[in-house]
Amino acid sequence: MDPLSDVLSLLKPRSYLSAGFDAGGDWAIHFPRNAGIKCYAVVSGQCWLAVDDVPEPVLLQAGDCFLLPGGRPFRLASDLALPSADAQPIFAAAREGGVARYKGGGDCFLVGSRFTLTGNASMLLGMLPPIVHIRTETDKAALRWSVERMMQELREPQPGGYLIAEHLAHMMMVQALRLHMADSAGGGVGWLFALADKQMGAAINAMHADPARRWTLLTLAEKAGMSRSSFALKFKQTVGTSPLDYLTRWRMLLAGDRLTHSGDPTSVIALSLGYESESAFSTAFKRVMGASPRHYGRRQTLGSLSQNDAETASAR
Repeated sequence: MDPLSDVLSLLKPRSYLSAGFDAGGDWAIHFPRNAGIKCYAVVSGQCWLAVDDVPEPVLLQAGDCFLLPGGRPFRLASDLALPSADAQPIFAAAREGGVARYKGGGDCFLVGSRFTLTGNASMLLGMLPPIVHIRTETDKAALRWSVERMMQELREPQPGGYLIAEHLAHMMMVQALRLHMADSAGGGVGWLFALADKQMGAAINAMHADPARRWTLLTLAEKAGMSRSSFALKFKQTVGTSPLDYLTRWRMLLAGDRLTHSGDPTSVIALSLGYESESAFSTAFKRVMGASPRHYGRRQTLGSLSQNDAETASAR
């Protein structure tokens, strides 16, 4: 897989609410703080988006797509000066997938999903702004099929529609991240934006393809087609960390996933990631992940159980 697919597979984004929203007349609704990522697209009409602690509201028009990665409370409205209604009872009827109508509908239609992430979500969320707004005509065209297909699935429910909507939501999210990555090339710092750079992308791809290899600064520089010193400087400037620090962090994230889901002993995981010594692996793991391998696996399992209970309760 490529690095973006690697990370998203590791974080296991799961859409547990895909719905449409059809509003009419003068309206404003408020969404509370949430965990994970929300992804929306405006199918028709327009509305305003205001996110807590973001100074300027955003005018959304037909075809625009936006991600809200930070879980902050936000408002959608025809006019932000209007008092806001609570979104939860409005969307209650669409909890199992469908269309929530407000004020009779007909003026503004959106489709979207909410995603939860497992594992170290900060690897992705930490480098994204509070609003990722996809609005150029070229970018909107790249998303149009997924958006229109989801709209059809939600408006005309058929057998298997929930699963199709979920897959379409994943497609929208990945495509929006791709477009944001490309638009921010040269202006963002982090592994996500570095993938748009041919040289840095080659080095990151190599580390993801073979994390157990004994990579050195020289062998990674060769993958990038650069001198060792030029590569080290550019990687630090583009990714925000050194190449070998990035490699260590990626190995530990892989290890954390396996500790949580595979049942493999620490010794096997350490060897599979290039560590001949279990103690050296454990030291690196604790430094990066903040807990020993044994305690991390236990903590993640308990956290996953608690999250499942919370989601079950919220769905009732």
